[in-house]
Formats: sequence, C-alpha cells, structure tokens
Amino acid sequence: MMYHAESFAKDGFETTIIGYKGTTPTPSLLTAPGIRFQYLSTPPKLPGKLFVLLAPVKVAVQVLSLLYALIVVGRPPEFILVQNPPSIPTLALVQLASWLRGSKLIIDWHNLGYSILALKLGRRHLLVRVAKWFERTFGRNAYAHLFVTNAMKERLVKDWDLQGLKIVLHDRPPARFHHASATEAHELFLRIPPFLPPLSSEFAPSIRPPRSTIRTVVSSEHTLSLGADVFSGSSTPVASFRPDRPALVISSTSWTEDEDFGILINALKLYETEARKRATAKPGTKASLPKLLMVVTGKGPLRDSYMQKVLDMEHSEKWEWVRCRSLWVEAADYPLLLGASDLGVSLHSSSSALDLPMKVVDMFGCGLPVCALDFACLDELVQDGQNGLVFKSADQLANQLKDLLSGFPAEATKLDHLRSHFIVSEGFRTSVRTWLSWEENWNDVVKPLL
Repeated sequence: MMYHAESFAKDGFETTIIGYKGTTPTPSLLTAPGIRFQYLSTPPKLPGKLFVLLAPVKVAVQVLSLLYALIVVGRPPEFILVQNPPSIPTLALVQLASWLRGSKLIIDWHNLGYSILALKLGRRHLLVRVAKWFERTFGRNAYAHLFVTNAMKERLVKDWDLQGLKIVLHDRPPARFHHASATEAHELFLRIPPFLPPLSSEFAPSIRPPRSTIRTVVSSEHTLSLGADVFSGSSTPVASFRPDRPALVISSTSWTEDEDFGILINALKLYETEARKRATAKPGTKASLPKLLMVVTGKGPLRDSYMQKVLDMEHSEKWEWVRCRSLWVEAADYPLLLGASDLGVSLHSSSSALDLPMKVVDMFGCGLPVCALDFACLDELVQDGQNGLVFKSADQLANQLKDLLSGFPAEATKLDHLRSHFIVSEGFRTSVRTWLSWEENWNDVVKPLL
C-alpha cells in the first residue's frame, strides 16, 4: 500500500494514507512531497475465548474511526484505493465514502479476507460464511479492480461477477531493493542490533567491530580510518565477505496461522543432524556443510511461542551447526538485509491459494534465490530450478538446504546456479538482472487508469 501511495504522489496527486500506527514508513515515503498520514484509532485486542462475543465491539471502533477519516477529514478525493483484506468493515465503508464524495474506487485484491478468518474458525463457521457474503457483495462494484495474480482475477471474475476494470498488477519491489555489496553488508551488520540470545563463540567467527562482523571484514590498511560512517561516499570496496562466515538464510513472516513455521524448525533439525554426520565423515565422501544462521524477520502473534520452541531445541539437543534468531529491522534496512543474505525461505501457503508472497518478490528484487512452500499459483512467481526451489515438506526443505549450501561459500555450485538467474555479465561489469521495478510496472498498468 505504501508503494501505491508513493506512486500516486510522484504522479502529482495529493495523497493521504489512512491506517494504523505501527511500523515506521520507508524514508522515501516520509520525504515524498504531497503525502500526509491520517491515523486510525487502534481497535481493542480480542482474547481468543471471547473472540466471537467481542468482535462487534472491535468492528464498531473500526467503523467510527474509518468513517471519520474517509468522510469528514479533507477534501473529496478523486480516487480511493483500498487494499483487501481487511474486508470487514472496510469494503462497505469505502463504497459509502466513494458514493458520498463522488470518488472513483479502486480495490487492490491481495487476498480474500474470509479465507484468513477460516483459518481461525473453520470454513463452515457462520461468521466465515457471513464474511464471504460481505466481501463478495461490497467488493463486486468498483471503478477498477487490481489483482496480484492471474489466478485471483480469473476466480473472482467468474465466481463473484466483478464489475469495473479488471487488471493484474503483479507485485514488484521498488528500485531500492538490490544485491548488497560487501561494504553495504558491513555497514548494516555494524548498525543493526545484536542477535538475542547472542551467538556463541563456538558457532560464530570472532568479531571485532568495527573491523569485522559475522559476515564481513575490513582489510588492515583501512582499519585506522574506521568511524561511524567510515564507508559513506567511498568508491573503494574496502570490505569483503569473510570465508569463515556462516550461511545466512532469511525468512520474513507475519507469524500467523497461514505460515507453518514448524516446517522450518523440523528442516533445521534435519540439517543439524546431517551437518554433524558430514563433519565426522571421511574426507572426500561428501562436501562439508557450513554453519547455518537462520534469521526470521517480522512481528506477529505466534513469534514468541515458535522462537521459544526452537531455542529449547538448540539447548536440549546441543545444536552445533544451526542457530535460528528472530530479528526486527527498520524499513530502510530490510532491503539491505535481504541483499546481504545467501538464501531466502518462504513458508507462505496462501489461505485462498490465489495470492503470492510479497516476501519472495522482495527477495528476487535483491537477487536472492528462494526455497518456497508450494501452493496452487506459486508458479506465477517461482520457477522451480530456475530462480528458486519448491518444497512441500520439512524433509524436502532440509534436502534443498543441504544441496544448495554444500561446499559453501567457495563451492556452492547449486546455489550459484540459482543466483545466475539474477545475474548478467556486461563486459567486465556484473549486475543484477533487471526486471520491471514497482515504478515501471505501476506506470505501465495503473497510471493509464488515472
């Protein structure tokens, strides 16, 4: 949604972003001219056992807050763009606001709200059936419908008889997403908070900031000039990736029911077992496996329980080759963290089987290959064996991690093959293969509607 707002602003529109306080917006959005933020009142959190009884209270708070922002505040907008989900009560309210204020409504279909509710209550629950009716009824008519996949467009046009312009807008990352150089990675790992619990000296290589980080090292001739912004404006790549670094595998999650983090935990356990075997095997039998640092970004309700489970396994089973840590980084550092990683993992299973994981889009924008959990329309984004690998179980994911990281970092030939999908050589210059950025895609698809 932030990308849409920035694109509208760049096209000369006075743009108001309506939403809840929380994650800090990207710096480019904060500095873009013509953008202001209208924050909604935060709805009360509902205890699990009283969810059904107190849900109307939450809806009432949302209704009043959103109606005020849409109808009372500011001048009537030419366009109202809403992302779905959430569906209740948002879709009905934006329909009302667009009618009262004479605005053109654009619905950005990212998923189906009722399918997410079904994860909590079951598909046959009365509230789920009501939610589906609500979403179909108030989402049917709009000036334009944007879809993240062809599969979603085909399904909704057929089953819900959507009225208005219907256009597929595949997600793409902004141009700031790119493969990180060793210098950028060095600056990043000096800046981000330390891992908690800290990584033991038996697992991680020795670190002496600001000369070295867990991933990078600065040559001795540059050590004396190190400062807080030592690399800013430098045209010389003074940092390099250290050969004894652990493999950095990253996953981004909202820690909700539609992502089975247990698959990843079991895969890491299998990797630990295999790494131990190879460490004690006779030389030349199988390529060695590196230490694996699994970093999981994001916030959500299931984070604490899953992270405690994996930490308990690390201690009780005395893991030597794997560490899993949860890390929160600001929006400005997120692309750099992806670009400084070796491999991505997506556990997104799609409650509707019609959307695509934005995290994979971001990873591809940084030239990062991905192991992705399979579901119906994933092939619109991940081509198995070309830009990533597709798995259906913890065993498959563990085998993929072992195959891709064997011989890392010097001889990870299978990982290098996947990376080559994103790399093109231009004489002596190597760069990440270009694909349509968010800006280019938006200008081609959405701008002609305005």
